[in-house]
Amino acid sequence: MLQAPQRTALSGPALIRLLARLADVDAPESRQSLSDRLSQWLGWTDAIALSSALSGNPPAVTAAARSFGSAEESEYVRARSSLAKTITGDSVFAADRRRGSAHGSAHASSQNAPVEPAADYAVFRQRYLSIQQSMEMAIGNLRGRLRGMLATRTPAMARLAVVDAVMERALGERERTLLASVPGLLAGHFERLRAAEQATLAAAEAADDAGSDAASNAASNTAALTPGAWLNVFRKDMQSVLLAELDVRLQPVEGLLAALRAS
Repeated sequence: MLQAPQRTALSGPALIRLLARLADVDAPESRQSLSDRLSQWLGWTDAIALSSALSGNPPAVTAAARSFGSAEESEYVRARSSLAKTITGDSVFAADRRRGSAHGSAHASSQNAPVEPAADYAVFRQRYLSIQQSMEMAIGNLRGRLRGMLATRTPAMARLAVVDAVMERALGERERTLLASVPGLLAGHFERLRAAEQATLAAAEAADDAGSDAASNAASNTAALTPGAWLNVFRKDMQSVLLAELDVRLQPVEGLLAALRAS
């Protein structure tokens, strides 16, 4: 019996590993170092700005620096929790609980289950993009406030704040472009799930109509399948991708928080 080739296990962020699985693609590990990749992503003006931030005199710090405390930590927790609730509580991603339990055969199940409205991926795509915008705005504001606080600490911390600002400006457009492509990757997953369920139900109904021994086998294979269940699977998967993206977007903020704790 032929076996499907094993995919190479990825060691990157959860977002990359999840997308590779859902998009059904093999994403090999990059052989480039981080510095090599950055050299390709940064324009010459960005490189100059970054070099100046790293090698120039550190910015002056103010004498009356506000102390870092629980307020900033709490703001981060609130922002993260609010964005996560936006994702998990969104009505577009809510599971349809009107589905009945599976019946003895796929044919019977399709006769008794509620009629599934035509699923339009454009609705999911638009909602994904809208949540992305909410994440970018909320996290960008928080990042800016933490960076401003870091700039009032020691000269070394002030330099770090400048470097973070340069990196955000230099890589922001590339980040937006890459993350905006995620809904396109999920479109294929949407279609594959729908096609797989339709094929399974059609095969079971054909076997049932034929009255052959294959009918019982087909029925047993689809006994736990409710028409339209694929859409709930997709909703859950899209939520998982958004939550993984939230983790990636928050990494710079977590880095600034770590620097503030150490300052």
